[in-house]
Amino acid sequence: MSTHNQDAPRTVSILDLQAMKARGERIAALTAYDYLFARLVDQAGVDVVLVGDSLAQVVLGLDSTLPVTLDDMIHHAAAVRRGVRRGLLVVDLPFLTYQVSTEEAVRNAGRVLKETGAAAVKLEGGSTELAATVSAVVRAGIPVMGHLGFTPQSVHALGGYRVQGRGDTDRDRLLADARRLEDAGAFAIVLELVPGELAAEISAALAIPTIGIGAGPGCDGQVLVLHDMLGLNAGFRPRFLRTFAEVGREVDSGIRAYVAAVKDREYPAEEHTFQ
Repeated sequence: MSTHNQDAPRTVSILDLQAMKARGERIAALTAYDYLFARLVDQAGVDVVLVGDSLAQVVLGLDSTLPVTLDDMIHHAAAVRRGVRRGLLVVDLPFLTYQVSTEEAVRNAGRVLKETGAAAVKLEGGSTELAATVSAVVRAGIPVMGHLGFTPQSVHALGGYRVQGRGDTDRDRLLADARRLEDAGAFAIVLELVPGELAAEISAALAIPTIGIGAGPGCDGQVLVLHDMLGLNAGFRPRFLRTFAEVGREVDSGIRAYVAAVKDREYPAEEHTFQ
């Protein structure tokens, strides 16, 4: 007996993303880390909901993505899953959960899908070794999104938060890495902090979609960290970021108003009291 809910919206699939690229329709992606924000993001029509390891900074208050654990990612991704009905849910595999061995990568990626209900995982890098890992994960039936350019888990090896691919050697390497990930079976690739001309060139060279962040308008889609684009991450204003709402200011104003109302004995009032 079928348990399919006829009223449920159709979930975006990896094939949908590739069809969107083919017809020139932009892919809108955003991060989410909890149930309520996930529900808002999904209801607004976001195509890809990414539970990014950026939760390390914007949710857990850590200095980088490196300390975040697989259990952290699974905990938050499971909450996000409960709020997402339409978008394609992708979860970052955190540092050292896929670099040590192919077997460990497949096991950890499988655990993410089993315990969260996500549709795919995201891995950083495009080396020959990483491509072999991507291929193994895909062969296990787990869709993989790649991530090239500035890869936050390699922040120390890259010498800090810097645009990648500016020199000819780096440009050629990124192009080769992108083709390698596509050949390995990745269904899409995030391009982060890459010169716009190079990002457009990579996008044109691939059959799979690219999703940019700080990579200009030539990608097939865009992603931002939710807290950044809503103005919740005070003081973080990189060149690539456009703030679409000043939620941080509204939150600050609302909390200050609440504190004042309590201190002034204005709240709770009679209308807030049970008789």
